[in-house]
Amino acid sequence: MTGTRLPLLQFLFALAIWAAPVRATPPNVVIFLADDAGWGDYSHSGNTQLHTPNIDSIATSGVSLQHFFVCPVCAPTRAELLTGRYHPRSGVRGVSTGQERMNLSEKTLADAFKAAGYATGAFGKWHNGSQWPYHPMARGFDEFFGHTSGHWGEYFDAPLEENGRMIPTKGYIVDVCTGRALDFIGRHHAKPFLCYIPFTTPHSPWAVPEEDWQRFKNLPITQTGTLPEKENPDQTRCALAMLENQDRHVGRVLAKLRQHQLLENTIVLYLSDNGPNTTRWTGGLKGIKGTTDEGGVRSVCYWSWPARLPAGLEVSPIAGAIDILPTLTSLAGIPRAGSLPLDGRDLSPLLLKQGTPWPDRLLFTTWSGAISVRSQTHRLDAAGNLFQMITDPGQTTALNASEPGTAGQLSAAVSAWQQEMAAAAPATVPLPAGKAYPVDSRPIPAGYREFPVTMLPARDASATGQIKRSASAPNSSYFVNWKLPEDQISWLLQVHTAGRYQVSIDYTCPLADAGALLELTFLNARLSGPVSPGWDPPLNRNQDTIPRPLAESQMKPFRSLNLGEIHLPAGTGPLTLRAPVIPGASVMDLRRLTLTLLP
Repeated sequence: MTGTRLPLLQFLFALAIWAAPVRATPPNVVIFLADDAGWGDYSHSGNTQLHTPNIDSIATSGVSLQHFFVCPVCAPTRAELLTGRYHPRSGVRGVSTGQERMNLSEKTLADAFKAAGYATGAFGKWHNGSQWPYHPMARGFDEFFGHTSGHWGEYFDAPLEENGRMIPTKGYIVDVCTGRALDFIGRHHAKPFLCYIPFTTPHSPWAVPEEDWQRFKNLPITQTGTLPEKENPDQTRCALAMLENQDRHVGRVLAKLRQHQLLENTIVLYLSDNGPNTTRWTGGLKGIKGTTDEGGVRSVCYWSWPARLPAGLEVSPIAGAIDILPTLTSLAGIPRAGSLPLDGRDLSPLLLKQGTPWPDRLLFTTWSGAISVRSQTHRLDAAGNLFQMITDPGQTTALNASEPGTAGQLSAAVSAWQQEMAAAAPATVPLPAGKAYPVDSRPIPAGYREFPVTMLPARDASATGQIKRSASAPNSSYFVNWKLPEDQISWLLQVHTAGRYQVSIDYTCPLADAGALLELTFLNARLSGPVSPGWDPPLNRNQDTIPRPLAESQMKPFRSLNLGEIHLPAGTGPLTLRAPVIPGASVMDLRRLTLTLLP
């Protein structure tokens, strides 16, 4: 009897294995994020002044969200993309001087994919915190290459960060960062990966390779901005050239996926972080970057996943950056990281065309005290004016008098949302009033064994006396006009690990002024050393295609000087740099101070 049962059991076991569902190969994920590109900057949106075939192919081979909304500026959108939560909840309230940092309680999209066994890498502009544990490699990314600040002053041969250390590079910044992304895909093509490519363009400075500029420098502007009298034609031409250049690099990544036969099972997502950074064509929408009107917050959003998503689908329900995290984790079949409540929705029923009932919703936008709310059909702007967005996308005629009920409902929703965000925001020390770009009140952490290098850029410091920034925008700025012994530069620092630290500074100094004595203090620790040798390179003159805005610094090569070692105690206080002895006319120009925790 035993002899007859064994073959039967073996047969049934084999049948069960054959019938069991085969676990699908996890999809790879590639996220492209443009910087300051408007909804109207793509040929798929109807712009006939440029050609973006590779970006457009993501839409035509997959799904286009027709009414997709982000924030008016960069860092808030990035935080919402990474966390699935409105940015005021996460502590992001600015774009520079530490205000761009996400609270450490937040868990990111990369945290979720890393926990699920994915290789994770980010290549380009981060803009949600520079020092560990705000650094991208502390927020779920195995690798980082690019710049962590809001924007970068050098687009050609730029010094960039590689996993916590600055290195020189050669070439155009988009080319260089995309090359690192391609290398990452090549190294990890045999396992699931999340590759985040936040481009630096078309954000200023206005710099693009000559081959791209040649196609656009004499281009007639045939599609103008909503306020044509405010349009700068050369800036429009440069932005379009930067977008065509970016499209070429999107094509490089798509070709890499094809090379490794990965395109079929890769979720490819393309979007921008806010509206256009200048007045240019938006299809008649009102507003540009920095505004809460439709043109300032509407972005293209294209999804492609040939293995599962239908091709050429256009989705009409409103959606936003807060929806990306829940949607990607759902499509990939992985749990989210963390337990803080999400504001975003899982869009996968819409992307997969499942026919699931989709309830109405409201999407809120805020920046610099202004709040706007968007329903499927209406927008209540920051001034309380109601517009019908289906028939009046340019927000030309307010309907408060004819639709008082809708205006009242949306106004009440704005008030309730504002109170909720205020209650959810973490308690912080009030920022100084009446001061441009005040430094954030949260201290800068330093001294982690797992990430021993802490870079302290001029951006994150306060200066007193006659010292001033090289330009009004702190990102990529450096300190100049340091001439008096009572002048000082300070970073509010929180040292995590007591120990020995190597101190280096990135500086320039006229040769005749070399020799000023620097003094660095933190609590009871002190270090001094001379600024020597002199280093006085000219400003870079090879960067700009057209002149950069006056608010942005003209950059130059900085030299690294090892100031020595200091023993820092654990604790919080100002890390202050002074020059008690100044033999020449000035001390130095300072771009960065770096602390390295020694073994």
